[in-house]
Amino acid sequence: MNVHVISLLFVTLVWGATFPVLKIATAQLSGIETSALRFLLAAVCMLPWAVRAPRKAWRDGALLGALVLFSYVAQAYGLQFISSNRSAFLTSLNVLMVPLFGVVIGNALSWRVVLAAVLACSGIGLMSWDGGADWAADAATVAGAAGYAIYVIVLSARAGRHEARMLAATQIVWMAVLGCAWMVLDAKNTDTLRTLGSRLNVEILWGLAYLGVVATAGMLFLQARAQRHVRADKAALIYAMEPVFAAMFAWVWLSEGLSLRAALGAAVVVFAVVFSEWKLVQQ
Repeated sequence: MNVHVISLLFVTLVWGATFPVLKIATAQLSGIETSALRFLLAAVCMLPWAVRAPRKAWRDGALLGALVLFSYVAQAYGLQFISSNRSAFLTSLNVLMVPLFGVVIGNALSWRVVLAAVLACSGIGLMSWDGGADWAADAATVAGAAGYAIYVIVLSARAGRHEARMLAATQIVWMAVLGCAWMVLDAKNTDTLRTLGSRLNVEILWGLAYLGVVATAGMLFLQARAQRHVRADKAALIYAMEPVFAAMFAWVWLSEGLSLRAALGAAVVVFAVVFSEWKLVQQ
């Protein structure tokens, strides 16, 4: 196993740890508040590259940033009502959605992907019968996964036009700007902005720092560097480990568990994700 694969595994490990951190944060903050503050911190870290970015990077960064912001807000909303284990496994469906959505732009759809999608839906069905089900939260989380899948497709089409760090920096700055604007509009006619400071305890502040500085800004750099040396299809297989790491952290950190039925459903989802990519990795 080379150093670049290990780097991507570390990125996935860090991403997995975001689920219990988000679960703690959303106990006091709304999904949009958590996302806006997270990306505001990340934007501060990325400003040195953002100020040097050309206009075309800012244009594409706006589209990509809006897609990621929607994805993260939907995920954070769902985490207010479902466990971090459940959120992680539902979020992992974006790996399957990328080839499925690719059909819309003319990509061929193999029997393997169709079978993987059926398996994944079966796994979600098993998980949905668990006592932790919340259909609105589940739907929001799946919608967030779909938003991220669209982001991956758009990024693949446009990343070659830009220097990676500058495109990433503009995305994050746009996410911070749009997220803060969304937070202000969401707080209209309420007192949530006035009470925001009182809801930010030390644990949540440390969590936001981790989400913004480490999981967003830091991992973006590490991911961009490592994926110069690891094929995208192999990287996708590595990223399928995210829900496994998330479940591990939720078990250790939050003492969350899965029923036997939910655990079986989660295992089916992970198998479907790995199965959909395995043939590509072997080629």
